[in-house]
Amino acid sequence: MRIEAYNQVAQLYQTSNTKNTSQAAKQSSMGRDEVQISSTGRDFNVAKAAVSEASDIREDLVADIKARIKAGTYEVSTEDFADKLMSQFGSIL
Repeated sequence: MRIEAYNQVAQLYQTSNTKNTSQAAKQSSMGRDEVQISSTGRDFNVAKAAVSEASDIREDLVADIKARIKAGTYEVSTEDFADKLMSQFGSIL
């Protein structure tokens, strides 16, 4: 049995692994990743920001209805009200 030969192979293997590891580390530190966003992506982000800033409540319509209620001139069609009520809650009946 030749133990010396096994030790030499183990040393060569260890030296080879060390070199490969150091080369991989050098290559990974040299490279840089870059990301470029397309013009469509930028437009989407602008539109998304504008929508998120927009109010969900139409202030002009609310002010108009409040003024008409206060003046006593706001009228709701009973048919329209019943239709809307049935479309919203008719499925639970």
